[in-house]
Amino acid sequence: MGNSRLDKAVTLPRRSFLKLAGAGGLALGAFPHLLIAQATAQTASALKATEQPSAFVQIAANGEVTVTINRLEFGQGVQTALPMILAEELDADWSLVRSRHGSNDGAYIDPRFGIHLTGGSNSIKNSFAQYRELGARARAMLLGAAAARWNVDVATLRTQSGTVLNPDGRKLGYGELAEAAMAQPVPEKVTLKDPKNFRIIGRPTQRLDARAKSSGQQGFGIDVRLPGQLTAVVARPPVFGARLASVDDGAARAVKGVRAVLRVPLDRGAEGVAVVADGYWQATQGREALKLQWDTSAVEKVDTERQLVQYRELASRAGARQFDADMTPLDTAPRQLEAEFVFPYLAHAAMEPLNCTVQLSEGRAEIWTGSQCPGLDGAAVARVLGLKPEQVEVHVQMAGGGFGRRFSSSSDFVVEACEIAKAARAAGLNAPLRTLWSREDDMRGGYYRPMHLHHARIGFDERGKVLAWDHVIVGQSITTGSVFEQFRVKNGIDVTATEGMRDPYGLPMRLTAHHPKLNVPVLWWRSVGSTHTAFVMESLIDEIARTTKQDPVTYRMDLFGDKHPRHRAALQTAVEKSGYGKKLLPADRAFGVAVHESFQTVVAYVVEASVRDGRPILHRVTAGIHCNLAVNPRTVEAQLQGAAVMGLSMCLPGAAITLKDGVVEQGNFDGFTVARITDIPEFDVHIVPSAEPPTGMGEPGLPPLAPAFANAIARLTGKPLRQLPFNLA
Repeated sequence: MGNSRLDKAVTLPRRSFLKLAGAGGLALGAFPHLLIAQATAQTASALKATEQPSAFVQIAANGEVTVTINRLEFGQGVQTALPMILAEELDADWSLVRSRHGSNDGAYIDPRFGIHLTGGSNSIKNSFAQYRELGARARAMLLGAAAARWNVDVATLRTQSGTVLNPDGRKLGYGELAEAAMAQPVPEKVTLKDPKNFRIIGRPTQRLDARAKSSGQQGFGIDVRLPGQLTAVVARPPVFGARLASVDDGAARAVKGVRAVLRVPLDRGAEGVAVVADGYWQATQGREALKLQWDTSAVEKVDTERQLVQYRELASRAGARQFDADMTPLDTAPRQLEAEFVFPYLAHAAMEPLNCTVQLSEGRAEIWTGSQCPGLDGAAVARVLGLKPEQVEVHVQMAGGGFGRRFSSSSDFVVEACEIAKAARAAGLNAPLRTLWSREDDMRGGYYRPMHLHHARIGFDERGKVLAWDHVIVGQSITTGSVFEQFRVKNGIDVTATEGMRDPYGLPMRLTAHHPKLNVPVLWWRSVGSTHTAFVMESLIDEIARTTKQDPVTYRMDLFGDKHPRHRAALQTAVEKSGYGKKLLPADRAFGVAVHESFQTVVAYVVEASVRDGRPILHRVTAGIHCNLAVNPRTVEAQLQGAAVMGLSMCLPGAAITLKDGVVEQGNFDGFTVARITDIPEFDVHIVPSAEPPTGMGEPGLPPLAPAFANAIARLTGKPLRQLPFNLA
């Protein structure tokens, strides 16, 4: 459901909807907006807006079921998995199930966190019980409507594939009952299916968006088209936070199709010039004709080489402390290891650059964008435009990737689009306005995975027993200044920078951290802190095993003991399916192993790799995954592969964002490396069976790929890899 007009929420109170439903053939579907929705739910029952089927289920007269998802679909598969969960308990005919995005309506908050959120691999994990209960409530209402029509005891009825069945042979389709079901009371308590009776959940299922995406018909935020719509592009400062010294826009205004040239405020106190035109081509031509002078005197000009020197100096001393084991044995340990790891800034580099379409009217604003947090973005829009939150509607659009970039606490690209729309309206342009970022805008526009430096000193004995591990991490804080600061910054440490350290090995570690402040915007990037901590932990564990001549799998299993059965199961699965220890590899290949838990899911990799002409080659990846119950195994496999390829990209030469005198040096894929089709290995993915509630899957496949690859290369070359991207020199 990528068409923006179809994603519009109907803002009707419950009784008005019943009248419309009878005429239009819809039921269990139209829902009021934001505060109205919550008020209606509270008066109808003790259920919250997030528990009301009316916000999530539409059933048409022909039996077609449309499920509204409370998350952004940007490739991870929630547009299929969430409807699968609801349809399971609804007992729907899966062939008639469809999906659509929600909005910033209060019904679509994350039921656990209380905010609109797609991130942290929480979508299925946090909404699994919610969507099961929504489906069960809707089913109960359909049964109640059938019982009333037949004047029978509801307990005598059952459902099957979108139909209510009577023991006497009569049956009614859900479409026939939808209008009457809407008038039924919403049950507060429902009985859920025994997982052994699942017929949809757990079955490999083709994604609902597969056909549209594979045929080029899927609409994304960048494709929104409204009547009379104009397009804006922005000339941005070369250094973050810089302001304009002078603007000569005469030539830009003379470009055919240019409607306005506007000086506008940008993120982080910067200024820019927006060129508004009939289309993207005219707008970019106008931007190229601008003659601008920038004042960079008041902003820091970060330089990657100088930054590395600063980070090394900070790493030479302890910072804020998270773990504090006794370091006395360090200097007298029989074996000692000292290592420095360097990780660069990384761009999110989603295939769809940032974009946002804004339509303003008297006392109202509508936004079309791929938003990971439409509630936060809607509130930011209200602040910028001087509106109340309930006067703003965010139409969440399918997004072509994001990896964290579409959720910043400043709502930077959405606020920017609204500032431009406001300025355009003041200039007399009363038309919908789409702000588009070019690939170069997107890659140079800030909000990167932070650059990090790790320094480790480890003392261990001849058997590989770690006696003391002294570790320092240096890197900017992601969550300081964000909506998560009060939860994620503890004792001066941003725990997103240290997540993944030490566990599951229970080592005697002293862990400290420094969070310098620099003029480079940073943000979560797929798998967040585990992008670097997993590499450090798993490559060092492997190095200790090699140094003490132990098998890396056996060494890890010994460290797990009996306390980490999910790690053990994931690793054992990958080992057994890969042929590790049994399969004879060519002389120029080696196995590499890594296992890591992130977002409550454990992923283990056994890889096969080689080095050709000084370039590392990844040939095969065998994965063992413990994500508890896999709602859609096809989605789990796809997420694993996508995350692993992103992890592979981190290893390849050129996978770095660097700055010179404050200016980002990379602007497109010719300068910033991502894995190409010729880099992709064979995949063999295996899910550990489980009936426990699902854990996250969007991010956990990324962290262990790079260390498994590095460990294989180290076995071939005899040299550990201590930085990303790989440097084999």
